[in-house]
Amino acid sequence: QVQLVESGGGLVQAGGSLKLSCLASGRSVSTYTMGWFRQAPGKEREFVAAINWSGSVISYTDSVKGRFTISRDNAKNTYLQMNSLKPEDTAVYFCALSPGAILRPQRSPYDYNYWGQGTQVTVSS
Repeated sequence: QVQLVESGGGLVQAGGSLKLSCLASGRSVSTYTMGWFRQAPGKEREFVAAINWSGSVISYTDSVKGRFTISRDNAKNTYLQMNSLKPEDTAVYFCALSPGAILRPQRSPYDYNYWGQGTQVTVSS
């Protein structure tokens, strides 16, 4: 089993920044994709960004391109730097892990086996 714990959420004004962290522990996985998803009240969970174990495959949803940056470290931890935040970015943000050496962007929540509990991001106007 892999355990994922998110942190870094909070309340920020529009135009501000937050950095989310996802710390991974448990089973050792050498190849994987780490993804960030978000879910606003009454809406489906949506893909935000993903990065693979080597950093060679990175993808973003169009609405966050140029504002959000996903990164990872050698301990399978992943980070989401969020700049120029907008009220429509308000949601619970989840990190997720998909084991395996997949060399294509994984944008569906069904691609991921392990999930964190989520962290709330609220952007005020």
